[in-house]
Amino acid sequence: MSIRVLINAGPWLPVPPDGYGGIENIVAALVPELRRRGVHVVLASIAASPLETDELISAYDEPQFGQLLRPYNRAMGTGMTHMRRVVEELRNRDDLDLVHDHVEVVGPAMLGSLGEAGPPVLHTLHWDLAKHPAFYGDFNGYGRIHVNGVSASQLSGAPPALRSHSLGHVHLSTPLAEGADRRETPPKQDYVVVLGRITPGKGQHVAARLAKQISDDVVLAGPIGPFHTVAALEQALATDPEAARNPDVRYWCDEVRPHVDGHRVRWIGSLRATERDVLLARARACVFPLHWEEPGGTAVVESLALGTPVIGYRRGCLPELIDEGSTGFLVEPGDEDALADALARAGELDPAACRRAAATRFTPGVMAEQYLSLYRTVLGLDSVAHRTNGLRQTLKT
Repeated sequence: MSIRVLINAGPWLPVPPDGYGGIENIVAALVPELRRRGVHVVLASIAASPLETDELISAYDEPQFGQLLRPYNRAMGTGMTHMRRVVEELRNRDDLDLVHDHVEVVGPAMLGSLGEAGPPVLHTLHWDLAKHPAFYGDFNGYGRIHVNGVSASQLSGAPPALRSHSLGHVHLSTPLAEGADRRETPPKQDYVVVLGRITPGKGQHVAARLAKQISDDVVLAGPIGPFHTVAALEQALATDPEAARNPDVRYWCDEVRPHVDGHRVRWIGSLRATERDVLLARARACVFPLHWEEPGGTAVVESLALGTPVIGYRRGCLPELIDEGSTGFLVEPGDEDALADALARAGELDPAACRRAAATRFTPGVMAEQYLSLYRTVLGLDSVAHRTNGLRQTLKT
């Protein structure tokens, strides 16, 4: 059975991104595996996306990530402009069997407005489901829009109306997991890393404070708001008053930067993919002192695939991804002393066990098979709802 799907990645970063970019990395891992299985993929992203696909549609030539944390009255048109392009594509053709959407709120809102004129939708939830209570609390897909989570813990906190549209969860994957069990781990060095956007929910301030209690250096890798390098952030703070009002920049200035000395605690900005991989593979541990219920954990599966144990708070998706005592240690949220003790024990964990777990559970092929199953479920539900286009007619008859 051949399926034709439009995968909507949004206008924020290229697919794949060259470094930071959780959703875009997941889409980049998924698309090649779907195409190997005979799926025709139309990717909705920016024109500069280098991923090989069957078709690419776009409203923007370049990434719009810098717009995300600008004031709403300046940023509001970005997502809408991208979605208008997606809707136009769907209106002008009838050969697409479904849409796999990854764009927060504006994606299902505009796709829902198509009504019976549009194909069925699988909307993947990558974020905190408490963020939009009015939208998700009264969610109605009208038999066309279905959702999936990226962890069981994420869906457990979903409003009942949204949960009633759920087809289950699919854990995130990484291409690094492919053949990870056959890869050698380089010698570990005396540092631990926190990988991800520097923002209160990720808890970088805790990791920075812990440098006083542990024997390893702490390396912070990821953007601060729209700023990917130290130089870019410092220039913006010196010349643009608006930069300091960005909530992630305020968090950095108030709670993280006072602990950063450039030696024991360093911020190195965003890294290109190869640089990130080397940094992770050589770290003694990847640290997740989470202050929110992490829904997906892209950095977790990347760390395991590179043979680096995970140490963090027991919350969000982490208990689903980590085998306690084998691929990591998890402690109660907020217990910084226990977190420091767990970091001291990171050497007890075998990097090979981390790589084996990743190669078994978190490969793109595993994720693609799960999504294909969800696509078939969506199309089967859609045929029951008496839709008649393309493959939907085949399924019906």
